[in-house]
Amino acid sequence: MDPLILILLVGGAIVVVLVVMGFVVTLTSEQSLVEERLGRYIIEREEKVARREERATPVGDWVNERISKSKWGSGIARDLARADIKMRPGEYIALIIIMVLFVGSLAYFFGGRNIIFTLLGCLGGFLLPRFYIHRLQNQRLNNFNNQLADMLNLMVNGLRAGYSTMQAMEAVSREMPPPISDEFRRVVQEMQIGIPMEPALENLYRRVPSDDLDLIIAAINVQREVGGNLAEILDTISYTIRERVRIKGEIRVLTSQVVYSGRFLAMMPFLIAIILWLVNRPYMMQFFNPSTRIFGITMLVIGALMIASGYYVMMRIANIEV
Repeated sequence: MDPLILILLVGGAIVVVLVVMGFVVTLTSEQSLVEERLGRYIIEREEKVARREERATPVGDWVNERISKSKWGSGIARDLARADIKMRPGEYIALIIIMVLFVGSLAYFFGGRNIIFTLLGCLGGFLLPRFYIHRLQNQRLNNFNNQLADMLNLMVNGLRAGYSTMQAMEAVSREMPPPISDEFRRVVQEMQIGIPMEPALENLYRRVPSDDLDLIIAAINVQREVGGNLAEILDTISYTIRERVRIKGEIRVLTSQVVYSGRFLAMMPFLIAIILWLVNRPYMMQFFNPSTRIFGITMLVIGALMIASGYYVMMRIANIEV
């Protein structure tokens, strides 16, 4: 085995382990409680900024500053916020580069030093962090939507007891579990430092793009402009959301067979190809034979497109809007 490849594999494995450990520590760290007074909140924010500046490096600051100013960097920051991952855009890009090098090295070693498998490994390393981010976003959005009805009941009870809208949101941030408590805690903190309610709610919707949340925010903004009984409005919205969640659950049960069938049928050709490559590699390498390479690669591309189109159609059939 080439010593250079061994060094790359060992070094990449160590880096990935350290990054994963940092990821786990960041995701499982306890969030601070809502500060009761604005002064304490400002002091704590200043201490956090000072500690971050002490840990930061000039190169890291320069890279993060350049990336954050770009449209791509703002999109990365938005995706990380929606997934509730405490990373900066520059750190996320560094993670992608590490994964590309590590997975590409593994594909180069186990793929018989074939350039095609190396490129496929690099592509997989590039896509893995994105898939993980999107998975966390979907999980967090589903958890948030499932908590909206209970959140509305808590707000309605608070408003009927004489609370203001901000006090009702603060009660939600104290009494409800994450992720909805974290998001409303941030809304309350933004309002405490002088941001009006409407921009604070817009920031909330930017972090959590939920259709039900958009309806709630619109109702709050309209009530602030024209008046009315906000408790009754939110109570009606709560009933609508509960019914929608119930209907979505029934549809999910009825379409689960189609969803899992589509996933299995989409993964089966790739699993068969991997097994054949491990059992009879010369047979699979006929696709890349110099004399018939153009036909073999064309067949693989057409097959991948057919699998992707079939999976897309089956998922569209199972995705019923409520």
